[in-house]
Amino acid sequence: MRVRAALTTAVLTALLPLGSAVPAAAVPHPAPDRGVLLTVSGSANTWIRGVVLHCPPGPDDRHPDALGACTALDAADGDFDALAGDPHPCTYEDDPVTVTAEGVRQGDAVDWRHTYSNACLMDAVTGPVFRF
Repeated sequence: MRVRAALTTAVLTALLPLGSAVPAAAVPHPAPDRGVLLTVSGSANTWIRGVVLHCPPGPDDRHPDALGACTALDAADGDFDALAGDPHPCTYEDDPVTVTAEGVRQGDAVDWRHTYSNACLMDAVTGPVFRF
């Protein structure tokens, strides 16, 4: 463990001067759109499922409603907290589900997480995005 830490420190120290040689006008390139990994997990991670969403959807996408999910995200300007959802009545059942979104969408990094009190409420709030 100490050897790995020492090697990491040595490598990072050796690279520091290289970073200062970058011109001030250099602008980092946006990250390539590799899609967004969406996950849904049950209470205490007793189960989990996930799918990668690409927008626009491609022929190899596994999300069952990739077009609907992309349309919902476009309408929310990529803000998972602003999804219009699909409002419908839900019970007050306490069976928490946690949803996450991580990756790159339209050049922007995505790192989002939210826990809902049950799957029905998650579906009502997020619409087609986490329906898989």
